[in-house]
Amino acid sequence: MIQTVNLCKSFGDLIIFKDLNITVQKGECVAVIGPSGAGKSVLFRTIAMLEKPDSGQVFINGTDITQKDVNINKVREKLGMVYQGFHLFSHLNVLDNITLAPVKVSGMNKTEARKKAMELLSMVGLTEKATSYPHQLSGGQQQRVAIARSLAMDPDIILFDEPTSALDPSMTGEVLAIIRKLARSGLTMMISTHEMRFAQDVASRVFYIDEKSVYEQGTAQEIFQNPQREKTRMFIRKLKVFSYSITSHGFDMVAMNVQIELFCQKYNIESKKINHIQLVLEELILEVSGEGESNRQLKIDYTIEHSEERGEILISFNYEGDFFNPFGSEGEGDHLGIVLITGIAKNFDHAYKDGQNTININI
Repeated sequence: MIQTVNLCKSFGDLIIFKDLNITVQKGECVAVIGPSGAGKSVLFRTIAMLEKPDSGQVFINGTDITQKDVNINKVREKLGMVYQGFHLFSHLNVLDNITLAPVKVSGMNKTEARKKAMELLSMVGLTEKATSYPHQLSGGQQQRVAIARSLAMDPDIILFDEPTSALDPSMTGEVLAIIRKLARSGLTMMISTHEMRFAQDVASRVFYIDEKSVYEQGTAQEIFQNPQREKTRMFIRKLKVFSYSITSHGFDMVAMNVQIELFCQKYNIESKKINHIQLVLEELILEVSGEGESNRQLKIDYTIEHSEERGEILISFNYEGDFFNPFGSEGEGDHLGIVLITGIAKNFDHAYKDGQNTININI
């Protein structure tokens, strides 16, 4: 269905990818992951010939679409693309956005096009929004309309270019639910995404893009559970780690807890464990910051690492200063916060080296 051969693309002196080779078979759902700036969006745009490659070939259903005599518009009729920014026509209502291409490009009867559009709106759960305009919809609703618009052309392939990156976390789930439904239907898809749990759930294969090419590829289980190359391992591990720094006694603890909750929700961590994480960190921060010592320089860094394999949360809590172990014998029983932490933690330890205290806690 899709094949690239020694594909190269650059912008001036900036090389985006070089000699990139991928193959996507009919019915596959392939996730494309990698760090920001690795060229995922440019790859998708090049496959759709919205960006012209410097060299190499792109085959869609066996046709080399880089050849000058190819009618690229005809190819695009069967190659759908869903963008980060929706790209709906603001002056058209939802129904007209969906029917425009089938009527104008494919010559479909208007009545038939409207009937099909309503069926697609039913599939994405937006039948009642048929006469609404894009500005009257939420971001998640606009993206669902964009998916319906792409499906209206009966594409053989759909490219999803980070379809949830412009959405609030609360709206991401509704879009991913539709893409999951399409994956189960056997539609050939390539999805560029930062939603790793989603990619792990729906993708038959995963391409990790780095160093200007496909750095590693394999099944979702191979890439997410047992990556073979160092950069892939680092990328996957980093995705499961939340980092935070505190340098002021007046930092915003409420905002911190919101960020912790969003990170935990991404990995479906249960509410009880989220509360335990927040409680442990709040109590540790209070212990080491020292009440009434607001003139003292504060430097706290911590990470929360999620281990799906062990079903555990590891908190690594670092703070500068003299040796201070809040779990030491001096007054441990006098501090309710420490008692709470020790009751929650599976295990914990404290270390001190070169002016740096480190506490590791497993929850």
